[in-house]
Amino acid sequence: MAEIKEVKLFGMWASPFALRVEWALKLKGIEYEYVNEDIPFNKSEELLRLNPVTKKIPVLVHNGKPLAESMVIIEYIDDTWTEDYSIMPEDPYDRAQARFWAKFADDKCISATFGVFTSIGEAQQKMLQEARDAFQTLEQALCGKQFFGGDQIGYLDLAIGLFAFWMPILEEIVNVSVVDNENAPLLKEWFARILDVDMIKTSLPPRDKMYELSKQRREQFLSGEISRLN
Repeated sequence: MAEIKEVKLFGMWASPFALRVEWALKLKGIEYEYVNEDIPFNKSEELLRLNPVTKKIPVLVHNGKPLAESMVIIEYIDDTWTEDYSIMPEDPYDRAQARFWAKFADDKCISATFGVFTSIGEAQQKMLQEARDAFQTLEQALCGKQFFGGDQIGYLDLAIGLFAFWMPILEEIVNVSVVDNENAPLLKEWFARILDVDMIKTSLPPRDKMYELSKQRREQFLSGEISRLN
């Protein structure tokens, strides 16, 4: 059993990537200190010292040692606190598949969704089709299961869970439909299912506050004031 001497998470209240890590910590029952960063305009000196390579959140500090990148952190949490709840699948093949789909979600689904959110006109329509295609492909990993992890929330659910909350907000802001009952019905059902899990829904930021920030960020992207979220 790993002794908890110090667990600190550097994030930002609206960051879906920091929320991934929070969900993992809560699934494991790990107590932690949360440091809310002012992203992207006023990052703390401590954050820059802990993550000098990418200078991004989230950063987990355990016993004075920092780790960056949300999915790397989640695997570390699962490997370090091994009691009670397992986030990663036990079977090596299933673990590899979970990593594959998590990377697909980050590389394809997030990228295309970001493109829809930060573009207009023909460029937006192109990204919208890419996003719809990506989510239809991602749905294959869910077929026949309650959660991506099977009967309980697992690694891939934590990776993709951000879409369940943020996607409807982004769709409302830009007035498009990316994931719906026509193009990705299983995923749409999973959105509702995972948001009904107490640990998930009690960790979410206020929707109205998230909506206003997202709308502001879109305007900043379109004006060129900012180029990334974290």
